[in-house]
Amino acid sequence: MLLVPATGFADRTDRDKPVNIEADRMLVDDTKKESVFEGNVVLTQGTMQLRGDRVTVRQDADGFQFGIAYGKPATFRQKREGHDEYIDGFAERLEYDGKKDLLQMFNAARILKGTDEVRGDYISYNARTEFYQVLGGNKSNATSTPPGSGGRVRAVIQPKAKPAPGAAPVPGAAQAPIVGTPLKPSNSLERTRP
Repeated sequence: MLLVPATGFADRTDRDKPVNIEADRMLVDDTKKESVFEGNVVLTQGTMQLRGDRVTVRQDADGFQFGIAYGKPATFRQKREGHDEYIDGFAERLEYDGKKDLLQMFNAARILKGTDEVRGDYISYNARTEFYQVLGGNKSNATSTPPGSGGRVRAVIQPKAKPAPGAAPVPGAAQAPIVGTPLKPSNSLERTRP
């Protein structure tokens, strides 16, 4: 059985790689199609790595994989498709639903993508729609709220590096206007200040 956060940001070739699991203990229930790994669990498939104190993996009748990882924190790491960059995630509980391509992170959840970071009590990512949802924690529940967050969502988004002068244009980036059509300021837009 395999647990792979096959998210839209993930390296898609990971799905074709073998799954390696290390743990102190393993319990298998073939009738339920469920395996439980306990004690310093490390699950690796290609560039994806999942770590936790306890990982439960099950498969439904259609072959879809579902998994739950617990830890202080449970972590995952995976290379982004087409980038020399990794996604790192941390939470007390990680749940993956292979049928919905949905990764959910509960309690003190945090995602790092390069130098960008998002924190909250709950983070979900739907790989099919590439939609993130981040929720802050209940202010009265200090055990599940990230330290210093006051129950709020926190995000740090770094400015993207500008290309060096004379560098080749980046595909998909805005290009300079065509010569002969100079830009002019608008007379109809109002200027506002925050």
